[in-house]
Order: sequence, then C-alpha cells, then structure tokens
Amino acid sequence: MKKLLPFCALALLSACSPQSADEQTSNPSSVTAESTSISQVTFDEARFRKDIKTLSSDEFEGRAPTTKGEQLTLDYLSAAFKEMGLKTTYQDSYLQPVPMVSYTASESQQISLAGIKLTNREDIVLGTRHDKGGVDISNAPLVFVGYGVNAPEYQWNDYDGLDMKGKIAVIMVNDPGFAHPESDKFNGKAMTYYGRWSYKFEEASRQGALGAIIIHDTAPASYPWSVVENSWTGAQQDLVFSQAIQDKRIAVEGWMTLETATAIFKKAGFELPNLMARASDIAINLDLNQTADIAFTSKAEYADSYNVVATLPGTDADVKAEHILFTAHWDHLGIDLTKDGDNIYNGALDNASGTAGILEIARQFAKQAEQGNGLKRSVTFIATTGEEQGLLGSRYYAANPIYPIDKTVAVFNLDSTNVYGKTQDYTIVGKGQSELEEYLISVASTQNRTATRERNPASGGFFRSDHFSFAKLGVPAVFAGGGSIPLDEATAKYKQAMQIQMKGCYHSVCDHYRESWDLSGALQDLAVYYQAAETLANSNDWPGYYKGSEFNSLRPAKD
Repeated sequence: MKKLLPFCALALLSACSPQSADEQTSNPSSVTAESTSISQVTFDEARFRKDIKTLSSDEFEGRAPTTKGEQLTLDYLSAAFKEMGLKTTYQDSYLQPVPMVSYTASESQQISLAGIKLTNREDIVLGTRHDKGGVDISNAPLVFVGYGVNAPEYQWNDYDGLDMKGKIAVIMVNDPGFAHPESDKFNGKAMTYYGRWSYKFEEASRQGALGAIIIHDTAPASYPWSVVENSWTGAQQDLVFSQAIQDKRIAVEGWMTLETATAIFKKAGFELPNLMARASDIAINLDLNQTADIAFTSKAEYADSYNVVATLPGTDADVKAEHILFTAHWDHLGIDLTKDGDNIYNGALDNASGTAGILEIARQFAKQAEQGNGLKRSVTFIATTGEEQGLLGSRYYAANPIYPIDKTVAVFNLDSTNVYGKTQDYTIVGKGQSELEEYLISVASTQNRTATRERNPASGGFFRSDHFSFAKLGVPAVFAGGGSIPLDEATAKYKQAMQIQMKGCYHSVCDHYRESWDLSGALQDLAVYYQAAETLANSNDWPGYYKGSEFNSLRPAKD
C-alpha cells in the first residue's frame, strides 16, 4: 500500500437508519448496519480477525506474487468465495491470470555518480525493467530536472529545451505545490499525480532519457529511506509489455538519499537546497557537468500471478449487467533472504486487513441474497495482485476487464483498515473528487461521524492504491476509512500506545497481526462501505466526477 483517498456530492441514503453504530451494537465484537432494503447485517469480528491472522501468518511468507505465499493466498480466497456461493468469473475459476515479470538486480553493484562511489541500499537503490542481463552505463551525463514534470495545464515543463538521449535525469520527489501549499501552484499541499514516482519514471521515458534517479526526502515523500530500501530491493514485479513499449522505457531507475544527492551537487559546484528552492518556484533544468557509471547484473523471470475475482449477480434484469466493485490487494513484500532474524514481511495491516474486509462484506451480501434480499445491480469483489509493485493487478484488470468498464458503476477500495479503535470522524482521502463520496458521507453521519480529508494530503494517497487504476478511466472510486479523532479518552490512550508499538512498521517486518488490536473502528468502516454500496446497487444512479477533477471529462458529475 499506501494510504487513503477521495470523492464527493449528492444527497442520498435518506432511508438509512439514524442510529449511531454505538447505539446499534450491544455485542462489542460486532457492528450492525441497517437499511430499508436489508433488515440487518452483523460483521463477525472473530471471523474478520481469523482472516487477517491467517493471511499474515508466517506460513503465507509475506504473500509475494508468483511465490508459495501467493498459491496459499489464492487457495484461501477462492475457498472463501466458493463457500459464500459467489459466481466464478474466468473459465470456471475465480482466478484471472496477470502476466508478470520479476526483475531482480544484483546486490553487488558498481555505482559512481560525479566520481563518488556509492553503496547499494545505503546510498542508492537502482534497478532495471529490461530483460537484457543487466546494466552497463559509462559516462552518462547527469541532468537536474527539478520535479521532472511536464504539465501543460499548469504551464510547467522541467524538460523544456532538453534532449535527454543518453542522459540520466535527477529528480525531486513530490510536486511544486508541496513547497508552496498556500500558492496556486498545482494542488498546493495535496500531491497531484505529477508528484508520484511512477509518473516521474514514465515522463523520463517519454523524454527519451537513459535513466532517472529520484532524490529521496522524507517530508515530501511521506516515508523514510527504509521504506525505499525495503520496497525497491529484491525482485521487482511488473506487467509484461510488448517489445515496442519496453524499448521506450528508461534503462535504469531508482532512488538516492538526500545526503548522497547533496554531496553530488556539491561536487558539481551547487548547493542542493538552493536549487530545490528554485525548482519549486519555476520549471528548471540544469546540466550538472558530471557523469554516472553504473554496472550491475539483473535477471528476469516470467510467470503469471492472479487476481481473485468473484461476483454476486444482481437480481434486476435491467441493471444486473452493471457492476459495483470492491477491491483490496492481497499481495505484500514476501521474504528478504538478506536479513537475519525476522525476514518475513507479513503485511498484516497492509493489506491482509483490507483483504479480510472485502471477504466479510462479501459474506454479508451473499447471506442477504440467500435470504431473498439480493441487490438489483451486481457486486464484484477483486483481490488484486502486485499492488505493492505499482498497482499491477488493478491496472491489468482495468485494461482487461471481465466486466466492461462502461458498465462499472463505482469502486470501493480497502487498503490498511483502522486498527486504532472507533473515531469521531471519517477520512476520505483526497476528499472532493466525485459524487460517490456523498454515499459515504451520508452513512458516516448515521454513525455520528463527520467526513474529513486526510491529514497529510501531501502523501498523494489518492494515487497510491488500486482504486486509482479505475479513476484514470473515469470510474468513480473511493479509498476511505478510519479517522484522526478517537471516539473517547480511553480510545485515545489505546491509539497512542498502539501507534508507538507500530511505529516504523509500514513496509517493514514488524507489520504483523496483533491480538491486542481494537478492530471496532474497522468494523464501523465496513458498515459504511456496505451501506453505501447497498444503496447504490439498488438505485439507477451513476455518480460522476466534479468539475476541477482531472477525471471530470471522462465521467462528469450531474449539474
């Protein structure tokens, strides 16, 4: 993963119960949701915990794609959907093949930038997405390109006038709005897609560069160097592309520490802080008059990974071809054999918890359908692969949908659920994108919760999880849950203690299941998603994106 996300507007769910979740719950291990069309559903905390615990156990080896951990995960999820009676979607199976390739760069690398010898992992992490046996680059010019952004709508082009052939772009993390949150640059503190690493590598490729290296900086990146080291070393999965597309990609890509970059720029005769300040004011590019020598071997291994896709068919002949999707990525980072001691990235919070969440929601919809309370529209559950490597499974499904994208009404995405107890607020990351958000806002209000934007919009959460693959095609998609204000003093004390326990566990081996987790807040959030989806599924509404959203032209909101 990543973090949470956005979207808004419309007054719906008027039939929802005005009771708060607390009033509805007499049993502390369950949360109840009510509506006029479905009498009552109860989310089973014990079962929810069991799913999280099992999926994040050492036996599942960190759930890396194309490993033993994947097979165990696929078997577990397929068995669960079969037990619910959900429909298979791909050749009498729940598994949608996703052709993938794993690139593994050697740990032994010879790297010299501006004549400074650098150490893999400690100073820099580099890799390649080419099947050519490795990288052997000599005397490649280093060019500073600011944020590496080419955005005509913002009148900003850091590559203006450059010929990047044979050169390596050195790029700042995030976008110009981060340094000037009160200005009209880009989207202020809230990261745009131009701030994401994936965009920066894509744009460097479009510019014909030989390579691209991002300067890591903890504040604008929103995560420490350890996350880069853990996430960008070892096998790096990607989708299999045509040779024509592959040929256009940069030969080498990666990150270097801020300290390393500072030393390189000093060697070139520049003070990096001064250049970074200039780059945040105006588009900039600058030849550093220094070169790079990079050499390492790399291997490529091809294998299918799988999305797990299951459908609950709708009951209304007129609209059952229309689908509401629930997504959650089942994958994590696997095992790091270079580590001593605990070397399994269990990924309990990220994202065994979200995967368990869609299972629990699916069980309740299936149970209601068995009792004659089926939904008019169809609901499809997708446990995606390869999210940690760049939203691979969701990108593949969006490009190769089992159900047409123009028949896909909306997407509800779960990624790292709330383990810190109930909250007074409800976070919609990037709040303000589409009418779909209003469904969540209405349900959250029945729990006496106020919908708010995420506290750190600079992290670019909207672009960091699977819903974004659908947003790019115009499908309204939300990533929401949790909140920043604990329900009461006792919950606040628990949250503070648990945050200390879990500090530094994002993309680390300490992200494992804890019996002491308070999952009452997560169950609250499942109820919000459940009721919102139920109401939308029993309507004829097609939410759209608001004016001002980059996706408005693809599926505009109603006036």
